[in-house]
Amino acid sequence: MTFKTISIIGLGYIGLPTAAVFASRKIRVTGVDVNQHAVDTINRGEIHIVEPDLDIAVHSAVTEGYLKAVTTPEKADAFIIAVPTPFYTEEGQSNLKPDLSYIKASCEAIAPVLEKGNLIILESTSPVGATLKMANWLAELRSDLTFPQNEGENADISIAHCPERVLPGHVMRELIENDRIIGGITPKCAERSSELYKAFVLGECIITTANTAEMAKLTENSFRDANIAFANELSIICEKLNINVWELIKLANRHPRVNILKPGCGVGGHCIAVDPWFIVDSAPEEAKIVRAA
Repeated sequence: MTFKTISIIGLGYIGLPTAAVFASRKIRVTGVDVNQHAVDTINRGEIHIVEPDLDIAVHSAVTEGYLKAVTTPEKADAFIIAVPTPFYTEEGQSNLKPDLSYIKASCEAIAPVLEKGNLIILESTSPVGATLKMANWLAELRSDLTFPQNEGENADISIAHCPERVLPGHVMRELIENDRIIGGITPKCAERSSELYKAFVLGECIITTANTAEMAKLTENSFRDANIAFANELSIICEKLNINVWELIKLANRHPRVNILKPGCGVGGHCIAVDPWFIVDSAPEEAKIVRAA
């Protein structure tokens, strides 16, 4: 089927650029956010976040009538959920646990307007199993519809996970050029999601399972985290041994299969400081290197 209307839940640094890019392809997009200031700003053709070239795309999409923002979801052919997934610490515990409350709230918001044939995609970086959990929440909210975790390919609703993989400051380019990993609860869910993203994605849309797609995003950022941790630990060791770490790394990197990063102050940003903890939470006994990093 052709997707004529799309609803983007969450108009932050991923949701708003995604909405603008879809709208630039002459697809009608409704963006949903609980922040009234953000909604009003977007409806004026302006932006409330900082991202190069986004202001031009949003202004054009709003002016041409392909993008609008609301606080309450409306009916659409496809829904993309792009809300925060922070972490929290349980009292008396040291491990950080994923907070899926924003995803659950999104389910509660869109459930009343869902119709047979709808596609729902979770873009929020999530622990393994979150997409299935989302599907179960929706099934509880709409018992009159069937969902793929129970009815397979014949379900009324399709559900998939497609994690964002963009770098702030380069979002508008990377949304279009980067490959996308698309994990469906069923193969049909993944195929429908791939069809949707191909409206603007020039990179390859690679199909897998929802669990694998979730783990892929966590793995990418955990790999970065572990490599940064290694470089920083090396710096501390070299200081103790009175060795110039910069010279050492330069020499070691002359090996054709070695590429040590430069030491720095640690990790920050939206993803690398958070995502590895989702793996630790899912497999606390096994994730020894991830936890240490």
